[in-house]
Parts: sequence; structure tokens; C-alpha cells
Amino acid sequence: MPADSETTHTSPDEVVPTTGIQQEEVAPRRSTRVTSTSKSAAEEKSAKKADANADGNVEQDDNGAKKAKTTQSKKSSDDSTESLALGDTLPDIVLKNEKDEDVNVKGLEDDSAGVVLFLVAKADTPGCTTQACGFRDVYPNFEALKFKVFCLSADSPSAQTKWQTKNSLPYPLLSDPKRMFIAALTGSTAKTPRSHFIFVKGKLAEKKMPVKPVDSPRFALEFITALAKNGDAAGDAISSETVAVTDVPTDADTKTENVAEADVSGAAEI
Repeated sequence: MPADSETTHTSPDEVVPTTGIQQEEVAPRRSTRVTSTSKSAAEEKSAKKADANADGNVEQDDNGAKKAKTTQSKKSSDDSTESLALGDTLPDIVLKNEKDEDVNVKGLEDDSAGVVLFLVAKADTPGCTTQACGFRDVYPNFEALKFKVFCLSADSPSAQTKWQTKNSLPYPLLSDPKRMFIAALTGSTAKTPRSHFIFVKGKLAEKKMPVKPVDSPRFALEFITALAKNGDAAGDAISSETVAVTDVPTDADTKTENVAEADVSGAAEI
């Protein structure tokens, strides 16, 4: 028998080979390991895609990415439209006022030196009330300068009337539930940005968007006052004798300046 062969003698008649009986556990073949690793990686990648699709933040693939971007772009496009530029005239749109009466926007400036329109997202909400009461407090100054003031929102006339009565608002409110005039001014068909617009001689002369509720009345009055002092655009209706501006509220004077501005509605305030 060769020297390198091992045997176990259990009896004179039986010889059992021992080579290979106590072999160590054989490792999986390489192809099995590769398949297992690939499967784990694929499962992990699939899980990440599922999470990403749920969040809407990560692209699934090239086609999915293009589709997502197109949808987002279309939504943004649907929510916006062309807005009035400086120098444009008041549009021919008929709205209801807080008394449920028809008002043609084109004629808002009749018998006045100009018009101030301030926009709020929703009546009787904190930030909007701050802005509205600010215009209320300096309303006599606008009257002295022969400017009309209007509040514009998408609220119903009845909601506007309640808000007007509750806060003693001296100026008219315009109801624009279809956002026709709001969109013409702001360019947004879905939201009502906090803002104000000033028309002089029928043309848009100033727009502030966005603007803080406490600043809106002051900025509007300062702009009109500057026109009067400089003898610009407002015409003969404004004279230097009617320019005195008193008690214009500032951040320090307004008690409600720290009130949260999270106005409810499909509109998001800015």
C-alpha cells in the first residue's frame, strides 16, 4: 500500500478508508455568492425606490424623472397667468362688493385721483385683519389725498360684510371668488399673495408683493404722498396743501404685529 494512504483497521477482514471523512464545511460556490449579493443589492435598490416614490423626492428612472418634472411644471403653469405690468390700465371685470352689488373694476377710479387696492387671503384672519385695520386707521389720509381704498379677496360678500362690521372698516370690499381680478393683479390663479396696488389716472403706478401686513398701509400712503409732493402723475386733484400725513402706524405702534400670519384658504400668504 502506498505511504500516503491512511486506513483504519476495525477487524482483520474490514478496512475502512478515512481520507475525506472529517472534511471541513465547504464554502458556497462563487456563482452562488454572486447571485446572493446581486439579489440583496437589487432588493435594497427596490426598497429605496419605493421610499422615494412615496416621498416624491427621488427619481425612479430616466423616464420617471422626466414624467415627474413635466407634471410639476404643468401644475406650476396651471397656477399662474400673466399679470398687469406698470402702466397697464384697470381691466373690465365685474365683481360684487360686500353689499352684493355689481361693481365694474374699470370704473373704480371715477371721481378720484387714484385707487389703492390691497389684497388679503381670507377675511377675519389675524394677518389680514392687521392689514385691513392698518388701512382703516389711516383712511382719512387717503381721503385727504383724494384716493379711494378697496380691499380685495376671494371671500363671499356676506363674509366680507361680517368682517367689515366687526372691525369698522370704512372702505368697500370686493369679492372675487373666481380670482379673475386677483389673477390679473398677482399672476396667481390659486393663491392670494398679501399685496397692494396703486392706480393713478387709470394706470398701474405701484405694486408691492409680497408685503407685511403692518407695512402695507404705510408704504401705500408714503408712495401717494411722494407723488403729491413731487407733483407727479396724480394731477390737479392732489395739491401740496393736502399732503400732511399723521399717525401712520409702524411696527412699534401696531398691537397686533406679532400675531401669526397663517391665513387659511386655498391661498397661501407670503
